[in-house]
Amino acid sequence: MELELQPLNLPSDNERPSCVIAGPCSAETEEQVLTTAKELAAKGCHIFRAGIWKPRTKPGGFEGNGEAALPWLKEVKEQTGMLTATEVATPEHVELALKYGIDVLWVGARTSANPFAMQALADSLKGIDVPVLVKNPVNPDIELWIGALQRINQAGIKRLGAIHRGFSSYDKKIYRNLPMWQIPIELHRRIPDLPIICDPSHIGGRRDLIAPLCQQAMDLGFDGLIVESHCAPDEAWSDAKQQVTPDILDYILSLLIVRDEHTTTEGLRQLRSQIDEIDNLLMDLLAKRMRVCREIGTYKKEHNMTVLQASRYNEILEKRGAQASLCGMSPEFAAQVFEHIHEESVRQQLEIVNQ
Repeated sequence: MELELQPLNLPSDNERPSCVIAGPCSAETEEQVLTTAKELAAKGCHIFRAGIWKPRTKPGGFEGNGEAALPWLKEVKEQTGMLTATEVATPEHVELALKYGIDVLWVGARTSANPFAMQALADSLKGIDVPVLVKNPVNPDIELWIGALQRINQAGIKRLGAIHRGFSSYDKKIYRNLPMWQIPIELHRRIPDLPIICDPSHIGGRRDLIAPLCQQAMDLGFDGLIVESHCAPDEAWSDAKQQVTPDILDYILSLLIVRDEHTTTEGLRQLRSQIDEIDNLLMDLLAKRMRVCREIGTYKKEHNMTVLQASRYNEILEKRGAQASLCGMSPEFAAQVFEHIHEESVRQQLEIVNQ
């Protein structure tokens, strides 16, 4: 996947993730903004974030102060030297943010899910050189995410990055938004030069989950973090449960282990060689399994049987899930693997039955 990219060129602390963007969910008052910014700057943070326009799921919540709050961010830059960042959802937001000297723009998950909104933003950014970060859409659709990035890139924005904030689900769960790490991993595989920043605040939805999510992001080689930090988080006007004080954020960052993606030792090469051999064996076993499945397909055709045998399928999932637990693996992982295997088995049997 080709995008015309340049480095984001955002300031960083060499002892921490290459990019940390921090600040409150919402710019509530001038005092709250400046107090939080000064505390973050004192901890070495270089980029301050705050929501000026807040799209809320339901009406009645605090939806931001709008343009009235933009001078507060300008004051943050003048008093602390920090760069400033905010979310934009419309061309008017872009115009106002740039008018007040905002340094970094990001596009939210609801906006990135709407190609019409993304194109309108892209058109408003033509001829402008500013870093733009695009959050993943609310639903787990990597093509929609890539399409949003492409629209911004085609407008001439080369300092482009992605923000992984997790994906919505109606199920009850530990996370506010499911991490589904495989999706940003696939995005990195397709566009290796695209920086990906993790948003642990929106993934977790709880401040006690921020530290482990930050470490997971570092373990996976993410390029930075965007974390919600408030001088008095329990009093926050929006998303209070997922914000931490600058002191707590500094402590979390001080504990992070930042790993080197490019270091490869001889021991690691040998282990990877073993993985390759095992993968080859797995492919051989899968090929043998499919040969047996095709024989079963022939038998079903000869005896006028349906391809799908629901009781047999359930039996496979239950047995393999139990085996997975005994082998130190997740039953859910085993179920997903065998669902894909069964899907391919059914496909091959249908080809035989319908010949």
